[in-house]
Amino acid sequence: MRGISALSSQPFLMNTRNPAVKTVADLKETDRIAVPAVKVSVQAIMLQMAAAKAFGASNFGKLDPLTVSMSPPDATAALLSGGGEITTVFSVPPFQQQQLEKPGIATVLNSYDVMEGPHTFTVAWTSARFRDANPVLYRALYAAMQEATDIVNKDKRAAAALWISDSKSKLALDFVNQVVSGPLVRWTMVPENTMKFARFMATTGMLKSAPASWSDYFFPEVHGNNGS
Repeated sequence: MRGISALSSQPFLMNTRNPAVKTVADLKETDRIAVPAVKVSVQAIMLQMAAAKAFGASNFGKLDPLTVSMSPPDATAALLSGGGEITTVFSVPPFQQQQLEKPGIATVLNSYDVMEGPHTFTVAWTSARFRDANPVLYRALYAAMQEATDIVNKDKRAAAALWISDSKSKLALDFVNQVVSGPLVRWTMVPENTMKFARFMATTGMLKSAPASWSDYFFPEVHGNNGS
């Protein structure tokens, strides 16, 4: 399995309804943090990276006992309800932006701060077996992704409208356009900062060893870009 290309770079936001929590160091045993999947989701790994920075490398798992597996829609509903055990959510767009529309919800952690710069948000991937067996289809897919990236960058509001139509979302166009056009959002196929994830996962034992380069886990078509 390897990456075809990145799809975008944008931050994950960890939002809380607990006014006492200003940084991850303020989280207590009574707090519960919703992530898409405990231990293995990118948000859970990002939280470990933040914990390593806050409490020392050997304490990267300090906040793991506070995490709960929950889908972004369910986590958002739990956070906004003001009841239940979920006080904090590490989520994805557009849910993280929806959360911040409610008074009393604040951002505790921006993943760009943890990574000290922009990082890839989503990746398209497939198997070498599929790529080798379908060379024409693979090239067509890659070309379509390049075209789609250009379309989004040329008119983000129009792209937001297409997303609303395709997903049958009830979100307002102005809101979705704000998410798509955010100052920290880049629609790019170039992988960014992925090696920081890989190195961290190697140091914590999630990977047997760190790859030598980001190109080791992406197929050649994207290698000509200045990735990381």
